[in-house]
Amino acid sequence: MVFQKFASDLKKYPTMKKHNYSAGPCILPQDVFEEAAQAVVNFNNSDLSILEISHRSKDFIAVMEEARALVLELLQLENKGYQVLFLAGGASLEFLMVPYNLMAQHGKAAYLDTGTWASNAIKEAKPFGETVIVASSKEQNYTFIPKGFDIPNDASYFHCTSNNTIFGTQMKSFPKTNVPLVCDMSSDIFSRTLDFSQFDLIYAGAQKNMGPAGTTLVVVKESILGKTGRYIPSMLDYEKHIKAESMYNTPPVFPIYASLLTLRWLKKLGGIAAIEKINEAKAQLLYDEIDRNPLFKGTAAPEDRSIMNATFLLLDENHVPIFDKMWKDAGISGLTGHRSVGGYRASMYNALPLESVHVLVDVMKELELVVCKQEATLS
Repeated sequence: MVFQKFASDLKKYPTMKKHNYSAGPCILPQDVFEEAAQAVVNFNNSDLSILEISHRSKDFIAVMEEARALVLELLQLENKGYQVLFLAGGASLEFLMVPYNLMAQHGKAAYLDTGTWASNAIKEAKPFGETVIVASSKEQNYTFIPKGFDIPNDASYFHCTSNNTIFGTQMKSFPKTNVPLVCDMSSDIFSRTLDFSQFDLIYAGAQKNMGPAGTTLVVVKESILGKTGRYIPSMLDYEKHIKAESMYNTPPVFPIYASLLTLRWLKKLGGIAAIEKINEAKAQLLYDEIDRNPLFKGTAAPEDRSIMNATFLLLDENHVPIFDKMWKDAGISGLTGHRSVGGYRASMYNALPLESVHVLVDVMKELELVVCKQEATLS
């Protein structure tokens, strides 16, 4: 049978536990798993686990300092007035912390609405003052990135989301503005080269491209803080966390350590410029097949397609059961689209190897052959 031959052909690919397309928590490098696993048993030959050491110990302080320094190095923001924080609460807490720390009392902030997470950020900002939505693609189910909008010059900041995991869109450029530029980069941080100095504040949940869930990266230009004129609760105050060097309270030790290992891996690979080339090759391979294969259709506007999250549909729902069986039998995991939109979503984060994309593309091609044979038999 055709499918049996296909299953046999898959053996030519390197053995992996799964081809992991999960949107988050995400795939991480195998080297990171192995080193992190060793640290769980015995960290730095201390005869203590990374799970039980004191966050005030010299071993973990060294982890925190190296992780913060590597972030600035990889983003090329060293000596440019930025501070790096590793906090808890996920990007969802940053939706609240951003207006607390940046929106002037009785002031306004500008937001670009490009998806569910941008919409959630807008919701959290509304109680703090006037929230101006400069543009939105909601009416078109967030299938594109709005362009050509105006940002109020009297806004305390402009907030955008660089990559939209649910809808598979990504900002390819960012507006020039006279107000501080804030960006949620949770799902594409460290994946592509940008002039990161154009941003005044970047935040990102670790669980997409950097480490396990449990810590959140914040990179903030210190000069924009302390100007709101409002009381900020201590745990939500960036300045307090900066002063305490990300240890105002007990930090999430293991997620930060795993993030450090991933940052080391990325640096060893050649940094962001090197991983960008790999990410572009993966995205090109998959999008070419989506566009070529008559059974599939992409859902995001071609000019705004994400290189991290490719969203697509089967044009005929009758093909869903066989396709689902084929990709699962091929060792693929996490391909189902978000529950709010359906279809399929292939999340191709930094650690996903190109070989995994070849496996998915081969499954898609094989489905086409199976369907053609079925149609030929019926005719």
